[in-house]
Amino acid sequence: MNSLPIWLLQVSRTDQITPHMARITLTGDDLRGFSLQEADTQVKLYFPRPGQIRPLLPEADDSGDIMAWYQEYSAIPEAERPWMRSYTIRAADPDAATVTFDFVLHEHAGPATRWAMGAQVGDWLGVFGPTPYFGRPKPLSASVEEADWVLLAGDDAAIPGLATIAESLPAGKRALAFVEVQGAADEQSLTSDGSLTTVWLHRGDEKPGHSEALVRAMLEAELPEGSCFAWIAGEAGAVRRIRRHLVDDRNVPKNRIDFSGYWRLKLTQDDAPTPEDLAEAQERLAEAQAQSS
Repeated sequence: MNSLPIWLLQVSRTDQITPHMARITLTGDDLRGFSLQEADTQVKLYFPRPGQIRPLLPEADDSGDIMAWYQEYSAIPEAERPWMRSYTIRAADPDAATVTFDFVLHEHAGPATRWAMGAQVGDWLGVFGPTPYFGRPKPLSASVEEADWVLLAGDDAAIPGLATIAESLPAGKRALAFVEVQGAADEQSLTSDGSLTTVWLHRGDEKPGHSEALVRAMLEAELPEGSCFAWIAGEAGAVRRIRRHLVDDRNVPKNRIDFSGYWRLKLTQDDAPTPEDLAEAQERLAEAQAQSS
């Protein structure tokens, strides 16, 4: 394997698993023997610019210096620099040397969705990670184990991460999942050894980010007794509202909530962070420092 977890991989299979989600399987020699150690493992994906057969990325040298590599990446002229997006690994097969990612398909597609909609076997994609730089200060599995029950909440973009958590639950662990999708055809079968109850919420013709279905369901839900570990992901504004409700109204300790704003209404990862984003990042940093001390 490379000295850094930076790989150029090729598409080996494409599937449209629901009307609004595509599953892309990638392969490469560096993946031989690679397996997921934790649920909801995030990496950076690098998408080629128009006219590029593969994303233009610096070589990973033997120094293992991540910051030096990133500085080289940032120095690539913007018109040639691959688009970078954060994604969760949906599955990994160490014997077949493959990793799988699920992509939400929607209107007003950005570079990731455009790539996924046109992906063909043999196409190239860059992957950075997994790496401790993206990891949690406390393993997700430990947080799940310590809780009496688990709450999972998210929209379409959260399904890959949510599904991996469901699959990793210990036998009999009680879990309640709220998942917002457009309609019944977008529901997926979630497998788990835990005692999982899934509530699918349909926003219908409402656009993602404009629907109140997920937030409303969380405000009205009857939740189990006992200590809870909550995992919330999806549109950043909805995630913040749900987290605030759990802390202020349900008395869930902040350090028992794992939250991620995967996307922002009317903004992309290329846009500058909002004041709310910066405040959230500062709070995350403070919590991480508290857990590691």
